[in-house]
Amino acid sequence: MPGLTTAPAFPEDVPTHPLLVVDYQLVRAGDEDEIAKLWKAATELGFWYLRNHDIEEQVDAMFDVGQETIALPLEEKLKYELGDQGLAFGYKAAGVQVMDDHGTRDVTEFLNISKDDALAWPTPVHRTYPSTITSHMESAVKPFVQKALEINHFLIDVLNDKLGLPKGSLAAFHQAEEHSGCIARVIRAPPHVGPDEKLFLTAHTDYGSLTLLHNRLGGLQVLPPGSDRFYYVKPLPGHAICNIGDALNIFSGGILRSSIHRVIPPPKDQARHERWSLVYFTRPNDSVILRAQSEKSGDIAAAVANAPAGKFDTGVTAQEWIARRFRSQRAANYKGPETWKEHAGTEDTPIPAQGRA
Repeated sequence: MPGLTTAPAFPEDVPTHPLLVVDYQLVRAGDEDEIAKLWKAATELGFWYLRNHDIEEQVDAMFDVGQETIALPLEEKLKYELGDQGLAFGYKAAGVQVMDDHGTRDVTEFLNISKDDALAWPTPVHRTYPSTITSHMESAVKPFVQKALEINHFLIDVLNDKLGLPKGSLAAFHQAEEHSGCIARVIRAPPHVGPDEKLFLTAHTDYGSLTLLHNRLGGLQVLPPGSDRFYYVKPLPGHAICNIGDALNIFSGGILRSSIHRVIPPPKDQARHERWSLVYFTRPNDSVILRAQSEKSGDIAAAVANAPAGKFDTGVTAQEWIARRFRSQRAANYKGPETWKEHAGTEDTPIPAQGRA
């Protein structure tokens, strides 16, 4: 795996925010204490560590595929560029997105592989991919997507029941055979040397329902509720990091928390190394309207009744929500601070200055 085992350890003297550790196998076994821990994490911070997930083999294979793909010549990768119209699948070069309302360009590159394309392989659904992806679609990409789907869908089912929704309510919005914006993403951020502040990924909430992140270096920071300061999240060997996204926040009337987070260079000596990460984003099916499921759950109805009118009734589909947020980040579409506001998700907390924690 690229630079993931030779970098310095995460420094012990850097302030971090603790996350609850949820044991996936215990949740699958119906352990009530573990399910309560998952619920606490999902409703208070919206982030947690996930252990015993049994996806490490698929993760290692995907990191190898990602490294091979990012190492391709730029002109080859640009044949698969996302473009400026809100497409979620393909390659994103460094410098084509803006990171703030001043139009600051980004420095990372990544590749998004559609769940739909992986599961339908070899028939393209949305687009084609570099040969480094297609040659490993059966051996690495599809197995990772299938395992990540299994994990995230099971966790969503557990949250569904805790919300008091009829069984299968949220599953109906996340059917694997239906088209969606679900993606596997491999990200490379360059080494960072010097005292100047850099953002790898601007402060944001995630677009979809549930995120499954794997990284070995620091850099991820969360903004805890009620805080005006970002804190690093320390990577733990063998643990994934999960977080709630906008869609589950909306479906639940705000009960499930989609928290603001960002990515900056890793702390101290780790910053001198490339930062690689692998993410699976579970998102609702394209045609699903993003609105609170008040009519199906008394708990959700009560939460919506205490929220500002219309806050959890977006009137848009999951596909429209994702496309808007992708378009608004593209540098070609940036016209000034007003256009940057279109990047907003569900966050309604003022985002603090971008200084390091």
